[in-house]
Amino acid sequence: MKVAIGCDEIAIDIKKSLIEVLEGKNIEYKDFGVKTAEPVDYPDIAAAVTAEVQNGNFDRGILICGTGIGMAIAANKFKGIRAACCHDIYSAQRSILSNDCQILTMGSLIIGKSTAQELLKIWLDTESTGGTVKKVKKIEALEQ
Repeated sequence: MKVAIGCDEIAIDIKKSLIEVLEGKNIEYKDFGVKTAEPVDYPDIAAAVTAEVQNGNFDRGILICGTGIGMAIAANKFKGIRAACCHDIYSAQRSILSNDCQILTMGSLIIGKSTAQELLKIWLDTESTGGTVKKVKKIEALEQ
């Protein structure tokens, strides 16, 4: 599995803790920024990560901002991409099992490092089954 990860300036610490999880699981990843506290527009980071997942260079993506909501909205603008903002175990599991999401978003102002790390472990360990295929197909049809 290859994972693209990115954040805005508010979420640098959470991103670093998530990279620790990726490294601990020996998962190949690329950090798309940011690395400094200089303000950035989160849609730019979302676009960079999501485009890499969309074009098949990475299997999954992780995006972190203050709430995770903006990143999810931005990522979901890309055709064929399903992004879910998850702050609990059940949502993290179902984002893969029910919706075959490729992008996980989280809010650094909503959850702490240890919770984010646990959710990421669950999300990475949950194997894609194609989601609830009939429903995922209907989501895909909405893009047309």
